[in-house]
Amino acid sequence: MKAIIVIPARLQSTRLPRKMLLDIGGKPLIQRVYEACLKATFHHEIWIAADSDEVFNVCKMFTPNVLMTKEEHPSGTDRIAEVIETVPCDIVVNVQGDEPFFDAGIIDRLITALQNSDAAMASVCAPVLDKGELNNPNLVKVVTDVNGNAIYFSRFAIPFSRDREVEDTTVYKKHMGVYAYRASFLKEFITMPVSFLESTEKLEQLRAIENGYKIKMIEVKGIEKGIDTPEDLELARKKIKDNGIV
Repeated sequence: MKAIIVIPARLQSTRLPRKMLLDIGGKPLIQRVYEACLKATFHHEIWIAADSDEVFNVCKMFTPNVLMTKEEHPSGTDRIAEVIETVPCDIVVNVQGDEPFFDAGIIDRLITALQNSDAAMASVCAPVLDKGELNNPNLVKVVTDVNGNAIYFSRFAIPFSRDREVEDTTVYKKHMGVYAYRASFLKEFITMPVSFLESTEKLEQLRAIENGYKIKMIEVKGIEKGIDTPEDLELARKKIKDNGIV
């Protein structure tokens, strides 16, 4: 099965404008993410889905695998779906363009998870570290069945503990927004109307669950935070410098 990685690279960002092109240790953020993905093994190609000439031209300086996509796409998922119309594949992995320290081993595990299951897509979760994370609506939580398939995603702390206060938060799982899709499913997914659960929680993956599709979850020990704020950017720059990363 041909598996590719696609990194959506949108120029504008509400919390951190133009973050794809911001410098981190002498390289733009999008290049750092691309180079992190190169360490994965079970893929055939890596593509960047640009939405502007500026992003496209910067990316062309370090890889030929850049495609210009429509600026008006409502989500990265729609942008990726446009890419696979040009780049045929069986599995496509969506890696966010703001995670310069992304663990490429996750990509291999996602691809393997789809190859070894009948799920339409796969994603990632990790233990919730503390009550601050558990009660943070910006940190999505997920519950799974005994086979590791997602039952539900929520901004709420699920499952709700009715009889006692939560002491060990690690029994809860937080969601990481990295996905692998079967290409055939992704083409169908973007044609489905926005579902009730999706519009309520503002979580796109709920569209798949509400329409009866399986999402296979893989669990990792921890999740590297993406770059969303100026503070995140400075921490990333410090990490690059302190660790001597080229």
